[in-house]
Amino acid sequence: MFDLALEEGEFLISLAKNAVKTFLYSRQTVEPPKDTIPKFYEKCGVFVTINSFNGSEKALRGCIGYPYGTSSLVDAVINSAINAATSDPRFPSMTVDELDKCAFEISVLTPPELIQADNPKKYVHQIRVGHDGLIVEKGYNIGLLLPQVPVEWKWCEEEFLCQCCMKAGLSPDSWLTKGVKIYRFAAIIFEEQTPNGKVKRLNLNQQN
Repeated sequence: MFDLALEEGEFLISLAKNAVKTFLYSRQTVEPPKDTIPKFYEKCGVFVTINSFNGSEKALRGCIGYPYGTSSLVDAVINSAINAATSDPRFPSMTVDELDKCAFEISVLTPPELIQADNPKKYVHQIRVGHDGLIVEKGYNIGLLLPQVPVEWKWCEEEFLCQCCMKAGLSPDSWLTKGVKIYRFAAIIFEEQTPNGKVKRLNLNQQN
């Protein structure tokens, strides 16, 4: 089973930060470091989240990633970090001056699994807040929420489903309708607790 040790999470956080710093200064995309271990060349889905800090107040600054393992983890981290900093449509591109005010978070995803249910009302019994992330898909509408989101917002499973539908541009109760596909996935999450601070592995069950 794929897993990551704390020092491996620290490597990925450092890689993401360096990728953003290099791109903001030179518009160049870094190459994977020479000491990158073979595990990081496996294909994995990953999201990079950047949070800005104003004193102790934390706010989202960008979050972009790849739900599916379409490229190596190391390349996905580099590209996701740059895109989270410069291409999240919700925010203007980061500036160099913001770097020391931002903390990075990396979520390495398991392959999404389609949830099977003979009655849509049973979806709430097949997901776990504090463990699962969700993808809602209907036609061209797709919405994804990472496992840490419902924990941070203190949502129950039903609210989690509703919010993910809205993220997909659908009505909140769309998860009850025909033609909607619901996927779940887990994530290994590492975060800087403060800008340039200590990296820890996030245990969502302790927060839930």
